[in-house]
Formats: sequence, C-alpha cells, structure tokens
Amino acid sequence: MKNCIRVPRVLLPREGFETWAVPACDRFADETDWERVAKAVGDAPSSLRMILPYALPREDDDARIQAIRESMYNALEESKLEKLVRGCVFTERTAENGVRCGVVAAVDLEAFSAERGESALVRPSEEPDPEKVRAQLALRRVAPLEFPHAVLFFRDRKDRTMSYLREVELEELYDFDLMEGGGHLRGSYIPEELAEEIAYELHSRGEPCFAVAAGGEELAAAKLYWEEIKPTLTAPERLNHPARFALAEFVNLYDGAVTLHPVHRVLTEADTETACDFIMRNVRCKRDGSLLYPALPAGGEGAARIDELLAKYTHANGGKVSYVCGKAELKRLLERGEGLGIVTKPVEKGDFFDALKGGKFLPPHTFSLGSGSESRYHLEGRETSYD
Repeated sequence: MKNCIRVPRVLLPREGFETWAVPACDRFADETDWERVAKAVGDAPSSLRMILPYALPREDDDARIQAIRESMYNALEESKLEKLVRGCVFTERTAENGVRCGVVAAVDLEAFSAERGESALVRPSEEPDPEKVRAQLALRRVAPLEFPHAVLFFRDRKDRTMSYLREVELEELYDFDLMEGGGHLRGSYIPEELAEEIAYELHSRGEPCFAVAAGGEELAAAKLYWEEIKPTLTAPERLNHPARFALAEFVNLYDGAVTLHPVHRVLTEADTETACDFIMRNVRCKRDGSLLYPALPAGGEGAARIDELLAKYTHANGGKVSYVCGKAELKRLLERGEGLGIVTKPVEKGDFFDALKGGKFLPPHTFSLGSGSESRYHLEGRETSYD
C-alpha cells in the first residue's frame, strides 16, 4: 500500500506553550469568545496571530491575512520558534473522557481528495465549506508556515500502535494545561527511524484509509494550493516541495477517549415560536424551553433532515443558522438572547468510515471530535515554502 504519511520537521514555540496554543479556528461561533482568548494571550507570542477564526468578519480577511504573514516572519526572524530534528510528535490529551493519543505527522496531499464521488486514501468526512476554503487558500498562498488544527482518523480496533508508543521512552517536548478548559496536553518527540515505522503502522486496508475528523477546510485549501503551484515545478521538485504536504494529528477512531459529539443547530434572527411550530409540525420533537430534541436517527441522516427543514424555514421567513459543539455551549449561547436550539445525535463509530465509501460525505456539521473544549488546539507548525 502506498504510504501517504511523511515525517516532518516540526516547529514549536521556544517558550510559553500556555499562551501559544489556542482553540481551533472553528471552535467558537461568537466574536466575543475570541476577544476573551485574545485577552488571555495578551502580548505573548501565540498561534492566535497565525490563524483565521471563522467567527470573525470575512470582510476583514485581507488585512488579517497580511498581519498573519507578518507575524509568521517575525516569529522566524526573532527566533521564537524551534525547528525540531526530523521526527513526529506523540500527543497525549487529557480531557473529560480520558487520555486521547495522537501522532503529529505530515500527510501527502497527492493522496487527498475532497471531490465528491472520488475515491482516495485521504478523504474529508464532511464536504468542505467553500467560503472557509477560500479564506484558508488565500492564507496558504502568502503564509510561509502552517499551524493547523487538522485531525485525521485511522482505524485500529485493538489500539496497538498508540499502546506501543505509550510504553516507549520518548523525549518530552511539552507538558501543560490548555486554556479555555481544554484539559492537559503532553507531547513527546518520536525520532525519525521510529516515526517511519509508525507511519506504516497507521495505514490500514479499506477506502478511505484516513478520514478527516477536523480541519477539512485547511486540508482542502492546502490541496488546492499544491495543485496551483505544481505545474510550475520540475518533476524532481514536485517530490519533496513543502507545499505538497500538510501537517495533521493522526488519531485512532477507536481510542477509548475519542467521542463523536453531535453538532447542534441554532436558529437566530427569527421568531422562535413560529420556527418551533414549523419544525414540530414536520418532525416529532420533545421541547424544553428554547431547545428542541427531534426524534430522528443518529448521525448524518438526522442532521440532513434538520438542515433541510431549517433551509425551508429560513428561505421563507429569514433567519440565521449557526452550529455549536456541546450542549453546554448551546445553552450558554441561547442564554445570551433569543434563539432556537435544535439538538442532534452523534454518528456511531462503526458507521463512520462506511458512510464515506465511494467518495461520499456526511452532511456538514454532523459531528465534532469530542465536545467543544476537546477540539484540537493550534500548536505544532511546519514550513510550507522555501521563502
């Protein structure tokens, strides 16, 4: 089987991991949450200045992207980043469901496809959002570095690879508490020779071999950028050009600490009672104040039905639909003002890869890797150009 994992040279901050690592760019649906993160970071070096949070106004992207580019070059010029010897990072994330393990490595974008109906070794689980991809692509074109939150699932029902890494003596890289209630994160260095062995162990038979659990837009944008510059390169240059690869954390779907949380829907800027009546006339629901619990199947089928009804309602009556990970986050958002929350059910692990066969997708916002606070943080980085 073709190996689509590459052993990278990872970039890490030289100090201040607590303020460097910030929640995933798609974590919060409200600008005020990012204002709180910015206040916590203050003037300290941070990956916050190197990402595009999706909740921020898109009309500000051009200026924000230029600021990100400058921040990246400043971090390099002022030696705020350390480039590790070639190798991978073994991560141990302690959160509410236990310790989730992962391996940070690079994926070959030649093995990735986000095209509907196209089989590939690496596939998105949900169809990437075009607007978010455009924003990430604009950043990719000018940024010399990447600090992604991408997570790729692999299948190892016996959890042999991660169990082995837990027993090996590895050099510690970091060990700290994440901000915003993200739990604790420990990272260890996997030397190149061992990392190459692990890369082969992560591969499994079946299509797809790896499925995107988070950061699909980042990977889709990276692939588009690679396709843009590939024609400008010679055949030898194409083999190892840094833009051909993207950094991601590889996580076992069957890790005991991995939970596939549903992504709930929130309808705002609409009459709550009218919207509630419309949903309940089409689907049997239990109501609890401004929350609806539809009696629908778990996973993609239920999410697709709710999205269909919300699309019909907003088309006729207006309103804005947003997406929230975690029921506590959903309730907190609704407490801020008028709105209708619709609770969805999680996709089952055993159905996950089967739902993607033949180049299919789960509906957008079907699941989240853990609750909102368990999403991957922006931490490890990598050079994406020779500039």
